[in-house]
Order: sequence, then C-alpha cells, then structure tokens
Amino acid sequence: MRLPTALMALALVAAACGSSEDSAPTGRGPDTSAPSSVPTGDPANRTESFSPGDVVRVDLPRSAPGVDESDIAAVVAGDIAFGLDLFEIVAGDENLMLSPYSIVTALSMLFPGARGDTASEIAEVLHLTVDGSTLHAVRNHIDTALATPPPPTSDEDTREPFTIRPANSAWGQGGYPFLDGYLEVLATNYGAGLRLVDYAGDPEGSRAIINSWVEEATEERIKDLIPEGAVDVMTRLALVNAIWFKANWFEQFNADATGPGIFTLLDGSEIEVPLMHANLRTGYVETDLFEAVRLPYAGDAAMVVLVPREGSPAELAADLDQSDLDIEWQPASVDLTMPSFEFEAEAGLKSALQELGMRTAFVPPSGGSGADFTGITATPELYVSGAFHKTFIALDEEGTEAAAATAIIMRATSAGPPPVTFTADRPFLFWIEHSSTGEMLFLGQVTNPA
Repeated sequence: MRLPTALMALALVAAACGSSEDSAPTGRGPDTSAPSSVPTGDPANRTESFSPGDVVRVDLPRSAPGVDESDIAAVVAGDIAFGLDLFEIVAGDENLMLSPYSIVTALSMLFPGARGDTASEIAEVLHLTVDGSTLHAVRNHIDTALATPPPPTSDEDTREPFTIRPANSAWGQGGYPFLDGYLEVLATNYGAGLRLVDYAGDPEGSRAIINSWVEEATEERIKDLIPEGAVDVMTRLALVNAIWFKANWFEQFNADATGPGIFTLLDGSEIEVPLMHANLRTGYVETDLFEAVRLPYAGDAAMVVLVPREGSPAELAADLDQSDLDIEWQPASVDLTMPSFEFEAEAGLKSALQELGMRTAFVPPSGGSGADFTGITATPELYVSGAFHKTFIALDEEGTEAAAATAIIMRATSAGPPPVTFTADRPFLFWIEHSSTGEMLFLGQVTNPA
C-alpha cells in the first residue's frame, strides 16, 4: 500500500549522509522542509527516483509530552533490569561494556511495529510495565533530558564542556510501503525521519552509509557497527541508536600522582598497570555484596564503581536486584585508587535476546506463524535478521569519553522461489509479441549468432 498523504504531509529532504545538517543528528526534532511525495512501490522495480540518504520525515514536530515521575521510574527500572539480564548472558572474562540505554531505545523503536506474540516477547524482555504510548513518551523525555546541556560553568573553568549526544535514525528501502502510523511514532517520539537507502540495488553501499552515520554520531569511536554480510538485497529497515558521552571529573585526578601498581586478575595472577590516585569527599557505601564509590562528573552524570566482596563482576551483576541499586550514599572522605583504561567491546545481541525470550521476532513469517511486524508494513513479511551493539570507553585523570551504538536489522522473506539459471548458448527460437493483444509480430530462430 502507498502512504496515505491525506492523513499527513511528508517531507522528502535531500540529506545525503555527508550533509552537515542531517548526518550529524542530535535526536532533537524532525526536519521542517516543504512536503513532497515519498517514493513507493516494489523495490525490485524502482521507477520513482530517490538518492541514498534522502530523509522522509513525517511533518509533525517531535512531541514534548508531560510524563509522570512514576512512569519514568518504571521504564528506567525496566531498562536497568534488562541491562543486568543481558550483562549476565554476554559477560565473560574479558573487558566488556554495554549501553542498556542504546539497546532498549533501538528495541523501543521496533516495538510499535510488533504485534501478537512478537510484541509480547519484546515487552517481557524489556520488563515493560507501561503501555506503548507511555513507553514512547518516556523515551522521548529521556532523550530530551540527555540532549539538554547543563548550566554553563564559570569563566575560570577550562575543562571541556559536559556532553551527552543521543541520536536515533531509521534506514528504509526506498519504495517500500512503510505504514504512516509507524513513521509517525518514530518522528514524534524518537526524532527519527526515515532515511532512504537502496538495499535491493546496493546492499553494501547502504551498509556503508549507515555505518558512516554511526561513526559521525559517535565522533568516530564506533566503526563498522553493521558487519559485512549483515545487509542484503532483502533487507528493508535498520533501526539505529547512537550515543556519545564526554565529561570531566568534578574533581580531577592529579596526573603526577599516577604511578605503576598491581592489579589482580580473575585467575589470581597479578599485572602491573598505571594506577590513578585521588583524595576526595564523595558518596561511599559498603554492603554484603560490594564496596562502592560514586564519582561525579562536572555535569549531570556520575560513575558508580562497585568492587565485589567475592567472585567476578559478572557474578555480582547477576546477584544484584533493584533494592541493591537504590543505594543510600554516605558522604565520606575517600582515598581513591583505580586504573586508567581504554577499550572497545561488542556484544552478540541476537543470540542473547533470543536467550532472554525474544524469539519470535527473529523467525521469518510463514503460514501465519513467525514474526509479526504488521505495524510497520501491512504485508506479514518482515523479521529481525540481525542485532548489533558496540561500545567504546576511555577513562583517565581528566574524565571519561564513552560511545555506543545499536542496530536492529529487518529483512523481508523472499517473495518467491529462488532464482533459476537460463543460458541461451545453443540454437534457440524467439518471437516478438504485442503485449496487450498477444499478437505475434515476429518469429525467428538463432542458430549462429556470430
């Protein structure tokens, strides 16, 4: 079906990924250019032109709904529970960082298109206790809060400004019949216009465009989010969230105090690493499970560091519940020692989400079973073919830089049997017909084409 223009105006804005305005997204609102038509029809017969990177935005402003504090708390509690569930599955003995915010935002962009068991499983995995409209309103509120800069510091403060930059995007096949209601949810709650690409004609080029957007949104910290082969000619939609964070410590470490020290690994062996030292007054707590300190940034954020009483960090994460996370910080003078570090990590989301219970979304629809994403397009043919997540963090005496990105890839089931091979490499018959009447205009054969 075509998008009903009587319901809403759509703006088609030439915004190739190299454009400075649209390729460095902030998630703060939709494009407001003049309305135009959306290329639609069969992607295999693309007769209406579009340029990869063109942005189709529902001509509605990003909403600014009032949300209850209780709803925000409920959604955030679900996000934390999901993050701990996922961490328990994917954490091994190597360095690892996840962004629960990034992953749940991408899955929330998928959720309004899901129906039946597909939707129920996503809701259960995300620990949703609110309805869909409330969920999207809270996501909108959180994104807006993240993107709102803190009050300026004093003129004497030479530290780099505190920055959290969230960004959402949706990358759809040009000519594919996405439902207008789904596009409305993406535009008004996630600030995500539909960016057109040509998976059917150039899957690798489309993958490169999306990965380039992610790189720019994360200050080039997240590269090649979507791996080679994850996008093919049957891909129809990619939902992407990216976040970049940079902040100085409220009280910075003295670099002159950093020196070599011993760090004990999980197997009990010891290595020598640079250890930072500071004396500061901050929040501190001891429990039966962990010892923790709260390190505020010069902005609206803080790092919480938990050292397990015993076992590994992954085992500690598995033991934590909501009551453990409602920490009552005690002000204390803390003599702090911790290492500086930098690493990149990635998590195989598909298998982890399936293990958590989100199974149907990954099953190609067939005969009334499998994934149901008829909230995205009327034809029951879409399913999630891939889910990817990458993170980066660098921490030193001055502060922390971190980035994350998540991509949910949706594919259409094949419209017919696999292609056959036809080779006319021996004498053949041919004719030319008048299509509307069937009249045979010419008839012939080729026995020697030389």
